[in-house]
Amino acid sequence: MPLPDPIIEVLAVFRPLFTAPTWRKLMILLTGTLLAHGRRTVAAALRATGLSQASNWSLFHQVLNRARWSPLAVSRQLLLLIVETFVPAGAWVDLVIDETLERRWGSKIRKRGNYRDSALSSKERSVSSPGLRWIVLAVVVTLPWTRQRWALPFLCVLATTPEVSARLGKRHKTIAMWAHQMLSLVRRWLPDRSIKLLGDSAYSVLELGVYAQHQHVTLITTGRLDAVLHDPPPERKEHTMGRPRVVGERLPSLEQVLQNAETAWQKLTLDWYSQGERPVDFCTGSALWYRTGSAPLPLRWVLTRDPQGKRPPKAIFCTDPTQTAEEIIKDFMKRWSLEVTFEEGRAHLGIETQRQWSDQAIERSTPVLFGLYSLVTLFGQALHPDGQLLIAQAAWYRKHTATFCDVLALIRRHLWDLQTFPTSPTDPGAVLVPRSTLERFSWVVCY
Repeated sequence: MPLPDPIIEVLAVFRPLFTAPTWRKLMILLTGTLLAHGRRTVAAALRATGLSQASNWSLFHQVLNRARWSPLAVSRQLLLLIVETFVPAGAWVDLVIDETLERRWGSKIRKRGNYRDSALSSKERSVSSPGLRWIVLAVVVTLPWTRQRWALPFLCVLATTPEVSARLGKRHKTIAMWAHQMLSLVRRWLPDRSIKLLGDSAYSVLELGVYAQHQHVTLITTGRLDAVLHDPPPERKEHTMGRPRVVGERLPSLEQVLQNAETAWQKLTLDWYSQGERPVDFCTGSALWYRTGSAPLPLRWVLTRDPQGKRPPKAIFCTDPTQTAEEIIKDFMKRWSLEVTFEEGRAHLGIETQRQWSDQAIERSTPVLFGLYSLVTLFGQALHPDGQLLIAQAAWYRKHTATFCDVLALIRRHLWDLQTFPTSPTDPGAVLVPRSTLERFSWVVCY
């Protein structure tokens, strides 16, 4: 099944990373995955492209479990393409990192573990589910067809529990250790760009902050209210004996600042995750984050609270003390866009529905689906650079901006419109659809 020319131009940068046979099969799987609904298995992609009777169907499975191609090379090219398309030259590259649980069952999945399921858990109870935990790194971009920021994934890493790592005979890596390696890759791929990395409390680790500073990356994370903060060391006097001090006096904890009645709070009004404007109280300061055995980390802390008392207070740490508190708060709010990406990926790209069980196929299929989210966005930009996308409307629901569902539907229409059908000689309004194409339509609609 052919692809539109704008989509081919987007995919052309990935062509040198694959052999010719693998590339041909990959394009069939890509087209079928875009057209299919429900489960995103290899079989579903073949059915959507009209190859349900192909005798060489097992060769398409080998694209994921056997073919020689580098996922890291694909991730690098995808990142460069996203930055070139959506991030202006000289602007900050905003990266957001977070984990998501892919619920999977099956004794043959060796790296499967039990994790807290945030979708089923609450403050009152914690629910665990079996599955795979993925650390996803995405670029936060602004698109022409919506006012919302989108997080476009480009790199995914499978993290395991300590029990699974021990069973596999591998050294266990924490979330922060994986983030350390992912940050190294990004800095190697983007050596000349200014980068901000946004994360939650799992990435509020002193060693990660020190390394980010060493790599000239600004790290913005949720901080602990009981973090040990210090003043800068006093100026060393002449003829003073002993080693120079690395930090000054210890500062009051942020919990004490929060409870102190004399704390000077400033007011700020923000567009709260597109739910309207909401007031926020904040106070800020600079300090050194220090722990014995590690270098002190200069940072700016921002403590926020809800003047209405509906939301809990939050501390935000930024490794760039020159940034203002308002900039830090607005940057930190960008990380919510990755949660939307996770939900849209499950709803429209079938994440959690694939059925691979071999290690290599698993570690390729899920990152490919996350990368497909970014490719769909790039395809939409290539097909409509002006941002004038067709938005699905209904009498009971008026949409003003396009969503991921609209972009995916646009691409599907372009794929189906490439089919040319002759018209009836007796009735010009009637189109003669081949039976094979009609069966494909029927399968996509009914199954």
